[in-house]
Amino acid sequence: MIENMPTPKGKAIEDLRGAFEHRATWFYFLIEEARKQGLSLDFARKAIFNCGCFHGEGKFPQTEDLKEFTAAFANENVKEIFEMDVNVTDDELTIEFHYCPLVAAWKKLTDDEELIAELCDIAMEGDRGIASKYDAFEFYLGETIAKGNKVCQVSFKKVQK
Repeated sequence: MIENMPTPKGKAIEDLRGAFEHRATWFYFLIEEARKQGLSLDFARKAIFNCGCFHGEGKFPQTEDLKEFTAAFANENVKEIFEMDVNVTDDELTIEFHYCPLVAAWKKLTDDEELIAELCDIAMEGDRGIASKYDAFEFYLGETIAKGNKVCQVSFKKVQK
């Protein structure tokens, strides 16, 4: 075996990161074109939120069990792509992302830190949309890599009834 060759699993993760970067790149150019045309970026927030709702209804299990939700939301590939630390109890899912392929792509396109933070927040509308489809969970966004932090912090907490 040749040294420093990526493993098949490593190659697959790098390919998936590349796919995320590609999507982040076209997202960047879509937003830039909208800004040039003087459009409010509310359209992007709404569209990405609606995409999250679509996935929340069809891609993820309809459950009140955070552990069951976590298995789908933070599967093994996703954990590797984003270098996630995932902790889940019956009452809370907390995730720290140590890498973000979207931010990596945006940093190749611009050094405008405010724009990168805004793009990230717009992208997070997808997770907000997913969470909106679960009456039993509340979504929280903490620090983000896009705002210059070392990690992104996301949590879902069980709603106390």
